[in-house]
Amino acid sequence: MSFILFVTVLITAIFLVVAAYAIAKAIGPRSYNAVKGQPFESGIPTRGSSWIPVHIGYYLFAILFLMFDVETVFLYPWAVVVKQFGAMALASIGFFLVVIVFGLAYAWRKGALEWK
Repeated sequence: MSFILFVTVLITAIFLVVAAYAIAKAIGPRSYNAVKGQPFESGIPTRGSSWIPVHIGYYLFAILFLMFDVETVFLYPWAVVVKQFGAMALASIGFFLVVIVFGLAYAWRKGALEWK
């Protein structure tokens, strides 16, 4: 019974995606010109090459932000079920937080948090 339900949902999902794509292709506006393919920032045309090197500090800062953002996302479900699992849940989240804090200490020591 559950297999039939799964297949039905899967087929329905595939059908809806294909139908939405086909309808958008059929009735969507079509305007092909050279300006449409050019990069722009807030409606202002670019001057020079749009492929410029970006300082590595931006990428490092973004990775650190994602690391701590994911940590926060993992803390919410843990907080909901911590009473059910008891000491084991507390020990596992403690280990998780220790690893994250060591990652922060390492990044801090390497100077990744300094904006130059």
